[in-house]
Amino acid sequence: MQTSMQIIVLLEEICYTYILTKNGVIINMRMRKKRYGNERLTTLSSLMYTNPEEIWSDLPESYEIARPLRIEIGCGKGGFITALSKAEPDHNYLAVERVSDVMVCAIEKYAEERGLGTLASHGGWQKPDGSVCPYGEKWEIPMAERGNVRFTIGDAAEVLSHLPDNSVSDIYANFSDPWPKKGYADRRLTSPVFLKSYLRVLKPGGILHFKTDNDILFAYSVETVGESEFDLQFVTYDLHKSDRAEKNIMTEYERNFSEKGVLIKALEAVKR
Repeated sequence: MQTSMQIIVLLEEICYTYILTKNGVIINMRMRKKRYGNERLTTLSSLMYTNPEEIWSDLPESYEIARPLRIEIGCGKGGFITALSKAEPDHNYLAVERVSDVMVCAIEKYAEERGLGTLASHGGWQKPDGSVCPYGEKWEIPMAERGNVRFTIGDAAEVLSHLPDNSVSDIYANFSDPWPKKGYADRRLTSPVFLKSYLRVLKPGGILHFKTDNDILFAYSVETVGESEFDLQFVTYDLHKSDRAEKNIMTEYERNFSEKGVLIKALEAVKR
C-alpha cells in the first residue's frame, strides 16, 4: 500500500502543504490559510477589479492609459504577471485567480514591486511615505501609481464569460491543474470548452500562450488546440532549450521543477 507524508515548506514567506508519495512525486499542493487575508485584500483593493454586471465593458476604464489587454488565468503568487507587466509595459494586464489566499500573495508582490510599500512589521500595509494603512481599511492608491495590472478573484470560465467579444490580445495559462480524473477533461484550460471561450474574447491575431510540466496534459493540449480554429504556431517539449528561452519569464513553480530536471512544455496558438 502506498504511503504519504506531509511536509510544510516555507517559500518566500508563504507556507504550502505538500502531499508526497513515498517516491517523492507531488500529488497535491495547497496554500495554507493566510492570516487577515480578506482584510489585506481590502487594503489593496484599489488594484482589484470587480463588477457585478454581466459584461465587463468598463474594464478598460480601470487603467490609467488605454492599452491592449492581456489576461493571465491562474496568476498564482503573481511573479509571472509582475515581471511580464514590467518587461512589456505597452499592455494592460488582468490577473485572474480563484483562490483568495493565493491572490493575497499576488497583489502584495505586485504592490511591493511597484514601489507601493510593504507589509508593516506590526500589521497593516506600510505606504511609501512610512504611514501605515490598517488591515481592512482601503487605501485609495492614486490612479497614476497603480500601474498596468489589475487583479480579479474568480473562476476562469466565469471571468471569461464577462469579457466582451474581441477584447483581449493575449491569454496566458501557466501550469494549470491537469485534471487527470475521468470525467474532468472539460475543466482543463485547453479543453474545447475553454478554447471556444478564448476564441470569442481574443481579437483576430490574438495569441494563447500555454506552459506545463505535465506530459499527458501537454499531449492533450496539442491535440485539442490543433483541432480547433486556432493556428498552432509554436510547440516545444523543452522550452528552456528552445528559441523562446531567452525571453521566457519563469514562474516559481516552473523554476522549482526545472531545477529538478523536469522538462517544461509550451505552445502558442493564434486566433485566425
